[in-house]
Amino acid sequence: MSGYKGASERIVATVTGWPGVEAVTGSRGELSLRVGRREIGHLHGDHAAHFGLPKALFHELHDRGAIDFHPVFPGKPGFGARRIETEADVDEVIEILGRNYDRVIGRHGLPVR
Repeated sequence: MSGYKGASERIVATVTGWPGVEAVTGSRGELSLRVGRREIGHLHGDHAAHFGLPKALFHELHDRGAIDFHPVFPGKPGFGARRIETEADVDEVIEILGRNYDRVIGRHGLPVR
């Protein structure tokens, strides 16, 4: 599969630098980025990022072409995907993860350790 070499490394380094975020390998080999038990998104190597989003945020991002439907949930708003092929895609993935992070932290706060 194609992708942007080193994308996942840069995304993980940035996002795990935010308070409370950790990277955990998921059951299907994906790399889940989480705040406590809440996933803000996950990566499939250097080629794709997937997100669970509130429908309003999904529509905003989809309407501007930042995400497409998740391949497992085609046509279902709320589950988004982003191909990673350029540096701009990496930046966009980080921005989307940041939006999800802000939403989770605003709603649930940082996890207690």
